[in-house]
Amino acid sequence: MPLAHPRRSALSEQVIAALRAQITSGEWPVGSRIPTEPKLVEHLGVARNTVREAVRALAHNGLLDIRQGSGTYVLATSELAGVMQRRFAAADPGHVAEVRATLESSAARMAAERHTTRDLQQLDALLLRRETAWASGDAEAFVTADASFHLAVVSASHNDVLTAMYADLGQVLRDWLRWDVGGTLVPEQYMDHGRLVEAIRAGDPETAASEAAAYASLCRRERLREAADAGAGGRAAP
Repeated sequence: MPLAHPRRSALSEQVIAALRAQITSGEWPVGSRIPTEPKLVEHLGVARNTVREAVRALAHNGLLDIRQGSGTYVLATSELAGVMQRRFAAADPGHVAEVRATLESSAARMAAERHTTRDLQQLDALLLRRETAWASGDAEAFVTADASFHLAVVSASHNDVLTAMYADLGQVLRDWLRWDVGGTLVPEQYMDHGRLVEAIRAGDPETAASEAAAYASLCRRERLREAADAGAGGRAAP
């Protein structure tokens, strides 16, 4: 029996690919709302049902979150990232901190040995952006800036597998960072990442690795200590 509507199926795949490209390129960041269905129909020049089918497929794969009455939001940057988000959403914050410290320490070590001039320029720019976000007092802006900085450190390792793995864990790590930061930026919690950048710039892998590993462990200990002092016994990861 021949397949029904082969052209429509091919067109749907094209629309899925076009929407996925908007997500993976960062044009539609995680957490953002994608254009409405009518706007997508107009932009892509396809039927409403084709757009709807593509959006549902990406939602099924974990990239999009369809919220009735609110819109459709970007949940993850890849299918694997979506799986990671669902799998580890309720993970122990301490375990997430340990994984983050392990990955970032290894990446920082490699970055100190393999970085390029462009990597250093990117790190300097993102470090400044991170400091500016902190000074603004906007916790969510700081989470975004800090996550971008750490991803740049990992990218400077020039290990494509490690970078892709870290990126796929990105939303899990951002959720952990939101838990760590809380709703209000407190001066005592600020950690200067300048030493990490300078260690990478100086080609000092041992210092770079130790600096990177220390951040995740230290901020986790501080948050758990504060929770214990408040009698809360810690908070669950979001």
